[in-house]
Amino acid sequence: MILRELILFAAVGFLFLGVSDLGVDLLYLALRLKRFVLGGGPQSAATPPTAMQPGRIAVFIPAWDESEVIAPMLDHAQRAFGDSDYRLYVGCYPNDPATIAAVRSAAGPKVRLVVTPSPGPTTKADCLNAMWSRMRADERDERVRFKAVVLHDAEDVVHADELGLFDALIEQFDLVQLPVLPLVDQRSRWIAGHYIDEFAEAHGKEMVVREALGASIPAAGVGCAISRRVLDALSRRYGLPFDPGSLTEDYELGLRLRAAGYPAAFVRLPGGTGRAVVATREYFPGTIHAAVTQKARWMAGIALAGWDRLGWEGGPAEFWMRLRDRQSVFAALLLFTGYLALILGPALALAGWSVGRPAEPFSRPMLVLLATNSVLLLWRLAMRFAFVAAAYGWREGFRALPRTVTGNIIAMMAARRAAGNYLTMVRTGRPTAWDKTAHAFPGPGQGE
Repeated sequence: MILRELILFAAVGFLFLGVSDLGVDLLYLALRLKRFVLGGGPQSAATPPTAMQPGRIAVFIPAWDESEVIAPMLDHAQRAFGDSDYRLYVGCYPNDPATIAAVRSAAGPKVRLVVTPSPGPTTKADCLNAMWSRMRADERDERVRFKAVVLHDAEDVVHADELGLFDALIEQFDLVQLPVLPLVDQRSRWIAGHYIDEFAEAHGKEMVVREALGASIPAAGVGCAISRRVLDALSRRYGLPFDPGSLTEDYELGLRLRAAGYPAAFVRLPGGTGRAVVATREYFPGTIHAAVTQKARWMAGIALAGWDRLGWEGGPAEFWMRLRDRQSVFAALLLFTGYLALILGPALALAGWSVGRPAEPFSRPMLVLLATNSVLLLWRLAMRFAFVAAAYGWREGFRALPRTVTGNIIAMMAARRAAGNYLTMVRTGRPTAWDKTAHAFPGPGQGE
């Protein structure tokens, strides 16, 4: 009896999630069909939109315990951005001398080291606020004004065309988000590789549908530009633009901008001649522990704290997208229930058969429900293959199918950790400190 209840709970939950996923898939296919019928392919960054009033761009790079990657990241960024009008602000902590030394070793005329007043780790938002304060001080001292702020992480491989794109589009939108494309880690095909699968769909399809529906565009925290008018407005209202009490300040920023009526855009453009799509590339965690740590922070900030902090503002499309954002912990519970039933079912059936008491067959409605979920699962795997293959080739597309199990295991472990982190936040009234993971930066030419 308990087994059947477990199966029913998991099956109904998976049906709900499967129909939601199917809805996004069908909307995406409808958008592709519309583009095919009406014509007009995507613009290329070889001929990007031109800024009416070119301005200086500030790039904020928070860095806690990033001595292994920050120097090569800064070297690459300065080469990629070339003579563009920009400045790199790197936020470090006074109790992290190794990262400070690494930043100084890569410093150039367009790099500013910012040491926070408080020892680390604090929250990423707190580090961003320190860079904001330094940028404002530079503006007063040099009598210049930065046009926009771009967010990047210490492990990011930036694209040479992104600043020109941001400079032009920030005149039309207050938030511009580029795709994030995880790099293939040959040392971790099955753990780091599952990020490839998830981002291929999230930034190849989900964000496209969100924008078409008029729903919020959540900032990814990397490869995104924010207009000065937004940051100034937030500073006037809250004192500083980034909320130090948030675990996922980037995600929340995107939702708050939409609620306030500021326009945002997700922009996926092919690069110039011989260049890949304009996107941020980076290695993602390659061990179970690191992946669970990172995803637990995302879950706690988006699925749990985000519910409290942001609520359910907006129309039907926004409600649907927020529901999808916050379903990760519930989905992990369904996965655990489903795998438990998958293990217990055959074991109990075999035990019953051995004593002459075979299991009762499922009712017809249950069989229909299970069959429907099976079809939705096959469709889900087909879509996963299609998007991963389109971005990384057919071999990675096929690897994505068994990697679904890896992603499920990590999700279940991360949900448990996220719940603990969230309960700690509720009990103490303070956000958890920057629970970062170790990073790697590709060698010359590997991530470009």
